[in-house]
Amino acid sequence: MPQLKITPAGWTLPIQAGQSLLEAAQAGGVRLARSCRNGTCRACLCAMTQGQVRYRVEWPGLSAEEKAEGLVLPCVAEALSDVTLEAPSAAQMF
Repeated sequence: MPQLKITPAGWTLPIQAGQSLLEAAQAGGVRLARSCRNGTCRACLCAMTQGQVRYRVEWPGLSAEEKAEGLVLPCVAEALSDVTLEAPSAAQMF
């Protein structure tokens, strides 16, 4: 099972099959920025410093340059490996 690490807080959470990175964070009690949850508003945009993802939607609202820089939209990204996200605004929900 892939793991989601959220920095700089250092939280590590399991990612269940079929979960987006956002869903995995929420299931683990971590709140990431979000709004539309369909990859268009970009509220959840953050840097992926490690890992690989695939997107649930054909065009997830990122330019080729942003993808090359390691930016991801966790609301529509599913892990293909362990993933590390840089999300300074992440907060524990409970």
